Amino acid sequence: MSWLFDPRHLVTLEAVVRIGSFAAAAEELGYTQSAVSQQIAELERRVGARVVVRRPVRATEAGQVLLDTEAAISVSMTRAATELAAIADGTGGEVRLGAFISAAASIVPPAFARLRASHPAVQITLRELEQRETNALLFRGEIDLAITFDYEHAPGPAPAGLTQEHLMDDPIMVALPVGHPLAGADSVTPADLPSDAWINTAVDFRDLAASPLDGDRGSGHRLDFDGMDFRTALNLVAAGLGVALLPRLLLLDAPPSVVVVPMRQPTLVRRLYTCRLDTKGVTASVRRLETYLREAAAEL
Repeated sequence: MSWLFDPRHLVTLEAVVRIGSFAAAAEELGYTQSAVSQQIAELERRVGARVVVRRPVRATEAGQVLLDTEAAISVSMTRAATELAAIADGTGGEVRLGAFISAAASIVPPAFARLRASHPAVQITLRELEQRETNALLFRGEIDLAITFDYEHAPGPAPAGLTQEHLMDDPIMVALPVGHPLAGADSVTPADLPSDAWINTAVDFRDLAASPLDGDRGSGHRLDFDGMDFRTALNLVAAGLGVALLPRLLLLDAPPSVVVVPMRQPTLVRRLYTCRLDTKGVTASVRRLETYLREAAAEL
């Protein structure tokens, strides 16, 4: 970008007009008087008009425009310095979090509440996203932190350039209609449900169910639900249309007509992580939110 003038020359102009003397302005700024005169002359050359009347020293109309500009720049620089300091110490700035639906609905709200209570000046943004979007958004700088997951029986290490920290384990549970014969059981296995219709929910859970459970699924029918709003799956279970495998986080707000029973043999676990760029330039606000997310997860 080609500047019409050097902003540093505006500072010199402000000092000359404020003090009313080229020599005194030079002393204040640590320049020679000749250097001050050269900077004012350069401003006038670039502007194409006089900016200072010499005797007595005062700004011309063009000079006043430049002084107003210098004042605006000074205010902006002061504001920027304040905001940067706030970002550095975690008292301000912005934190952009990406999370999949069940984490966004359960872990994030209490963590955000803690951050808002301790540092109200921090701007917090939540972006609901699908797992497959996470890495690209982090690398493009569109989010600062994400909550991701993998499965215990099929771990997925963080890609190069990203770092992840374990947040919590989220066991896979069986959702049954309230009137189901096994609704009062302490736990169930797929073999206990040989004739039930299984409601397959979204790609991730289909893949999960197809792996360690295929040989133990029984001969029941299948009802496919291809969507990301798992309240629909819960309502299908509540309507008595089948049973479903769902992570516990999804079942925290299950309707009264759905009973949640732990699964045994096999025990399946979804593991949740915080994930961010592997860099030393992590703001205090991001680190603080990571702490609050861990605290919120531990309380669920």
